[in-house]
Amino acid sequence: MIERAGNELRVSGALTIANATALCAEGKEKLDADMVIDLAAVTEVDSTALSVLFEWRRAAQQKKLQISFRNLPDSMQSLATLYGVADLVAPGA
Repeated sequence: MIERAGNELRVSGALTIANATALCAEGKEKLDADMVIDLAAVTEVDSTALSVLFEWRRAAQQKKLQISFRNLPDSMQSLATLYGVADLVAPGA
């Protein structure tokens, strides 16, 4: 689920292959200004979660918007480090 609070999108629950397509589309629909995407309430991830973040970044770039990610779960940060893409999802990246 994605909740909007001003220029912040708060993602909660699992972000896995089971719901990645729906969450990706929902997030892209809500990108209409420079945004911070807060992942503090994400409870479960797999490698698909990184793909969703990258797709949101591409969508923001196409719309000439800036997004940043905050409060990545440790498991997502570990996956990003493992795949050598940690700098792409780092806060302020």
